[in-house]
Amino acid sequence: VTPYYEDDLVTLYHGDCLEVDAWLDADVLVTDPPYGVRWESKHGDNRGPRSKRSRTPNAIKSDDSPEARDAALDAWGDRPAVVFGTWRVPRPPHCRALLVWNKEGSYSALCAAPFFTVHEEIYVMGDGWPTAGKPLRSVLTTHEHRSQHTAAIGHPTPKPLDLMSKLLDKCPPGTVADPFAGSGSTLVAAKRLGRRAVGVELDERYCEIAAKRLAQGVFDFGAAS
Repeated sequence: VTPYYEDDLVTLYHGDCLEVDAWLDADVLVTDPPYGVRWESKHGDNRGPRSKRSRTPNAIKSDDSPEARDAALDAWGDRPAVVFGTWRVPRPPHCRALLVWNKEGSYSALCAAPFFTVHEEIYVMGDGWPTAGKPLRSVLTTHEHRSQHTAAIGHPTPKPLDLMSKLLDKCPPGTVADPFAGSGSTLVAAKRLGRRAVGVELDERYCEIAAKRLAQGVFDFGAAS
């Protein structure tokens, strides 16, 4: 398969990660997969009963269920992995640690719900994790304005580069894989750290966004998030 984007450190493929298997040769998996919540808003979280919603231009493909996530994790096996998730669906099996991403810059308008969720779960999985050095705290807080960050990146669920850099800094050495590359935050963060990375993205719109971010290098517009 011809790469959609390639430089000295990063290779990005456009396609289905269950068909494009180049990422399986990497050493550590860091990804934000679709997991069945059907994120469907232009600039935020508009989840609810499917019958009350319609697809929007920025909807994420394969997000009707966690099947794609689970199939990719089965293919990856017991190697080290960092996987974003949510309490709304069952966690993948064999998690060895749970981290919490606290989105301090998330804001809610008035609504009927008594609580407003401002966190995501991050699962640490697999074997081969380094034990030396100071451990990372289990709650990771970022302060970017989430709706502005989403609008600037052009993807409904972009991850802040500072957050991804902290996670990658604790990962084992070697090539980083992201089979659900999205807007490319994992790949851009890996490139900033001088690490090799390979990604796969199903939606060509997001491949284009990721490629532009990677081409900008250290001047990526998400770097300050």
